[in-house]
This record gives sequence, C-alpha cells and structure tokens, in this order.
Amino acid sequence: MDTSSGGGRGLSEPRPSSTPPRAGGKRGGRRGGPWGVLWMLGAICSFATLALAGRALAGELDAFQIMLYRSVISLLIVVGLLALGGFGETGFGQLRTSVPAFHLGRNLVHYVGQYSWFYALPLIPLAQITALEFSAPVWTVLLAAAVLGERLTARRGLAVLLGFGGILAILRPGAVPVEPAALVVLGAAFCYAVVFVVTKRMTATETPLAILFYMFLIQSAVGLGPALPGFVVPPTEDWPWVFAVGVTGLSAHYCLTRAFMAAEASVVVPVDFLRLPLLGVVGWLLYGEGVDGWLIVGAGLILSSVWINVRAGA
Repeated sequence: MDTSSGGGRGLSEPRPSSTPPRAGGKRGGRRGGPWGVLWMLGAICSFATLALAGRALAGELDAFQIMLYRSVISLLIVVGLLALGGFGETGFGQLRTSVPAFHLGRNLVHYVGQYSWFYALPLIPLAQITALEFSAPVWTVLLAAAVLGERLTARRGLAVLLGFGGILAILRPGAVPVEPAALVVLGAAFCYAVVFVVTKRMTATETPLAILFYMFLIQSAVGLGPALPGFVVPPTEDWPWVFAVGVTGLSAHYCLTRAFMAAEASVVVPVDFLRLPLLGVVGWLLYGEGVDGWLIVGAGLILSSVWINVRAGA
C-alpha cells in the first residue's frame, strides 16, 4: 500500500520548507515524542484493515472497481473535511494550486501502483506483498539521485544493494518459479517511488489535505472508465468492507503524514516495520499463509536497507 501522501526523505517525511506553510498545512516542529508513534500505529492499523477489506472484496469486485469505490468514498470524506473550514485557507481555499501538472502526473502513476497492489492482494501472501512493498525507498534513492540530483552517498549505496539483495532473496529467480504477482508488486513499489519523488517537490506549496483531495478526485475520474465494464454493486453484506476500503484508504495516508509531521523519521520508521510481522500473522491466522526462511531473510535485508537510508538522511 502506498505511503507517499506526505512526501519526504526516503519514505514520506514532509520536507522542511524555507517558506511559511500555507494555512491548513501547518507543520509543527518534529520531535521524538509519542505522538509520531501513535499516528504511525494508526497508519499500520489502517493498512492492515485495507488489506483485509481488499481481500474480502476480491471475490466480488475486480481491482478497478475496488479502486473506484475507494476513491469516491475517500473523496467525499475529504470534501466534508474541507467544508468544515469553509472557503478560506483552512477549507476549500487550500485547493488553489500552482502545480496542476504535478498533481495529474503524480496521480496517474499512483493509480497504476495502487491498482497493481489491489490486483496482487489476493494472489500472494500478505507478508510477501508487504516485504516487497518496502522496497519502494530503494527505488526512491535511485530516482532522487537521477531526477532531483541528490547525492548517492556510500551509505545510501549500501542501502540500495541490501534492498536489491532482499528482493532477490524473496523472489529467488532461477531457483524457483517467480510469481508474476510478485513482479506486479515490485512494479507497484517503483510507482510509489516515483510518487515519493514528485510529492517531495510539492510539499513546499501543497497541504496534505489538498494532495489527498486531488489524488482521490483524479483517480475517481481516471478509474471510472476501467471500472464500468461488468460493474458490480456489492451485496449488502459486503458494504462494510467497501466503506472500510474508502475510510482506511484515507486514514492510512492521513495518519502516515501526521506521524512524519510529529516526529523524526528515525522515530516513526521502526514503528512502521511492525506492519510486516503484523500482516504476516494476519495472513497465517486468517488465510493459512506460511512464511519461509527466504522471505524472512529478504524482508530483513529490505528493512535494513530502509533503516540505513533513513539514518543517512538524518
């Protein structure tokens, strides 16, 4: 699941700006207090619920339709939040943007990544999806060096090597058949990395709520066409899962953004690592999914890569 709505160093940490923040997007001083940890725990719970809801709906809806319901419900919630602020800078006024092309490009790429995640969700174990998804910061380091001109230091180079080593340990190409769905998740992680880099350029002028508004608006419009063929209205018993997809799709992004606003990346990123064992346990309890030694080794290498990258940017 994408973790990019806040933009930032290695993962989605909001970038400090030399210009005053716009109203509605105030960035408090980041610190090592408990609020960042609590917000990250909220994000983890949201991601876990989103995965469960996506799995539950996969038998009734295809990935395009799940995406459409998610985008529309989340958009309605964001509009309601903006309405509370009226038409001033704490409400709809914050939607004025000087970078519409960035919003469009960001969300087209994000849509591809998010679709890939939902597509793979019922096909491979949750722990494997989560481990491969954590490779997004590895791609981000390379893209930031190529696109933003950020220096690829020795520590970040080591992080990249460890990340790719972890990917190879999980996939084991040549030793076992590579699951096509696993490659789809890697493609999703690359898309998320592109979104990270673009979002990093946007956070100086765009508020988190504005970024989320345009994300769900654009993806609702883009996703309408692919979702219409064979469109399904879920049965009554599935609607709680539909609303869960919409609500947690928004709350995960919001909690993640607030976590990185409340505390340094070195504080909140290790908390996010809990997502991997949590979803591994959920997959084992609910779906009978196993975790082999190679997945543990690969996940350990990827998480070490993320941690080294965070420390290199500290």
